[in-house]
Amino acid sequence: MALHPSSLPAVLSPVLTPVQSDGEILLELFAKQCGWLQKSNVGLAVFGTNSEGNSFSASQKINALEYLVNHGLAANQMMPGTGACAVADAVTMTRATLELGCSGALMLPPFYYKDPAEDGLFAYYAQIIEKIGSDQLKIYVYNIPPVVKFGIPVTLLERLVAAYPNTVVGMKDSSGDWEYTKACLDALSPKGFRVYAGSESFLLRTLRAGGAGCISATANVNPAAIAHLATHWQDDNADELQAGLDVVRTTFAKYPMIPAMKAACARYSGNNQWSQLCPPLLTLPQETQEKLFTDLDTIQFAMPGL
Repeated sequence: MALHPSSLPAVLSPVLTPVQSDGEILLELFAKQCGWLQKSNVGLAVFGTNSEGNSFSASQKINALEYLVNHGLAANQMMPGTGACAVADAVTMTRATLELGCSGALMLPPFYYKDPAEDGLFAYYAQIIEKIGSDQLKIYVYNIPPVVKFGIPVTLLERLVAAYPNTVVGMKDSSGDWEYTKACLDALSPKGFRVYAGSESFLLRTLRAGGAGCISATANVNPAAIAHLATHWQDDNADELQAGLDVVRTTFAKYPMIPAMKAACARYSGNNQWSQLCPPLLTLPQETQEKLFTDLDTIQFAMPGL
């Protein structure tokens, strides 16, 4: 069976969110970044992990989404993060994305309580789906055990797809565990389920195994090259293209990822507004920034058009 039809591209970015010192979103700069990504054929998973998504209120996020759509950003290329610990907050955020025409909602599990029962996780997603009650709703389950400290069982995904086959249509897997990703692909891609790897490090393997693509932090800084591999993954030089992506990913991964990418955006755009983060995250110390920039110069990294 083919993957569920979707206007979403193979590569999406959890878009970095520029903020003022008081934590308010710099909407004009945010829209500019989103436009640059879309021109690079990368979709917008705004308010994901690397967007500092859980540092903003639902009203802040909805206001920002409305700004993006009203300023010409393509809603059908968006998969906003809408998960929250409270079902009501997840419903509010998810309903707003649906009304704005977004093509999917990337939904964390309720992440405060650890080791939840599978039945409890099923009830969480089921309540949200039933409360929204729309045939247009498309949910992508977000598996990120390094952050939430528990994983989404494959059996839970199978139950959700069986109960809501036209609503629970995919996932982002940020486990970093290829065997788990492969298990999801084997069990669910024959049913049209769209599996996105959580890093471009797994992009080629995911596409070769029947997956949809990747939703990756470093798509914020290296969008065109990642999108290029997603388009040319069947070419003879695909492994070479993957190796090139891995060099950039490995360089950024030596540093705290969100501060490092914001430092890169500030440097290559010439706009120091990018340097601000939401507490408890902190800007990279000057010495660390200089080391990052030396490493980026060594690999001849650039962000053309930013």
